[in-house]
Amino acid sequence: MPRRILVLWLPRFRSDLALRRRPVAGAFALVERLRGADRLACLNPAAMARGLRAGMGLADARALCPDLLTRPADPLEEGRALEALRRWALRYCPWVATEGADGLALDITGAAHLLGGEGALLADLCARLARMGFEARAAIAPTRGAAWAMAHYGRGGIVPEGRMEQALMPLPLAALRLEADTLEGLERLGLRLVHDLHQLPRASLARRFGTAPLMRLDQTLGHVAEPVTPPPEAPPLAVRLSLPEPIGLMGDITAGLDRLLARLCTHLRRADKGARRVLLELARVDGQAIRLEIGLARPMREPAAIAPLFTRALEGLDAGFGIDRMRLSATATEAMAPAQITTTGAQAQDDLADLLTRLCNRIGFDSVWRYLPADSHIPEKAYSIAAAAYSQPARDWPSAPPRPLLIFPPEAIAGQGRTLPQRFKWRGLWWRVVAASGPERISPQWWLDDPAWRTGLRDYWRVQTDRGARLWLFHTPQRDGWYVQGEFA
Repeated sequence: MPRRILVLWLPRFRSDLALRRRPVAGAFALVERLRGADRLACLNPAAMARGLRAGMGLADARALCPDLLTRPADPLEEGRALEALRRWALRYCPWVATEGADGLALDITGAAHLLGGEGALLADLCARLARMGFEARAAIAPTRGAAWAMAHYGRGGIVPEGRMEQALMPLPLAALRLEADTLEGLERLGLRLVHDLHQLPRASLARRFGTAPLMRLDQTLGHVAEPVTPPPEAPPLAVRLSLPEPIGLMGDITAGLDRLLARLCTHLRRADKGARRVLLELARVDGQAIRLEIGLARPMREPAAIAPLFTRALEGLDAGFGIDRMRLSATATEAMAPAQITTTGAQAQDDLADLLTRLCNRIGFDSVWRYLPADSHIPEKAYSIAAAAYSQPARDWPSAPPRPLLIFPPEAIAGQGRTLPQRFKWRGLWWRVVAASGPERISPQWWLDDPAWRTGLRDYWRVQTDRGARLWLFHTPQRDGWYVQGEFA
């Protein structure tokens, strides 16, 4: 069967991806740092219509288009999105690979008839991408190189079998995917089209430019194979158990779960991984499926530690007329290299993680929080909150002057001048200062616009009152007035 390759090119993939999530009106471009300067990486059609081009410096672009909207490029997120598109394209054929940073290659040999032919497949692919918000150009040809050339430098569409050379010869040399220096050298010799290169003697061409131009030409014309090779995928970490007779008793189900857990943990140990989420799927004889999933606060691969976590999930299980198939899979894993058992507190950390696992499976993994230090000298910003199951505890909190146990928004008190008031009214009561220490001067973060700190720097005092409360007072030198912002233990 003749081989048929489809190459999909997304010329504005990066900007389309950014605008798909947060659309804007007008000229827009993604910006990345190249050679010590901010440059345009990808533009939308409105920006290109204003004369802007990829690779242009941001300052020059601002001069041409003052209302240009920009965002920083995110290569990691773009790579994940392209991989998601590659997996989505498996709906058309089983062999899909990425083509550079903005395209896909699909080996549709023997698959096009399932969608009504190559024309219907191509139309469906481009229509679905358009609905997603991506501009797309695609071509189908007998070779990967020819499909790439037609998608990038030709009209796209379908190149029939036997007419590939006729379609390729009028294209520019860049359609052969040559390196920039090789392309420049060929153009200096007056070679502009694929036809020009095809007519040259191969021996003299190889002596001057090496084998790269000939290799690319042969790949494009089909003389050298260039298969579509998807990236290898790790085998799923899952085990299954088919039962000769349906079961419905809880003791039988837990016994089957124990057998599955032992096999699954063996696979995890061989892969040097630990499970973070485990999914149990039960198939009833009436065709209904039951899915029970638990999460783990630390990577685990000990059957005895995982099995009790399913107890709550199995409560009230309706087995119907019986269960005849069981499947257990680790849906989320992490690397877990062998660890030496020591007396440095590792066991205590595991015990805490196991406690978090039990709590989170009851009330939710986003309901148990952990406080972590943040890089800020502003008291109310010196910490951050993270989900305890997905974060590690801080080893050491940075040393800092004493801070109140309770910090609240500043509350004004009666007091004027720069000197600490010896008696003041706060929350409807009069307070007298018995002892005080300070001041501690804290300046606002000039690189962040915080409305609460627009008044400028503050001088903080720790005061002991006659009512027993230890309060945190501050004065702003730029204006008169004193405030209470916290209370010590």
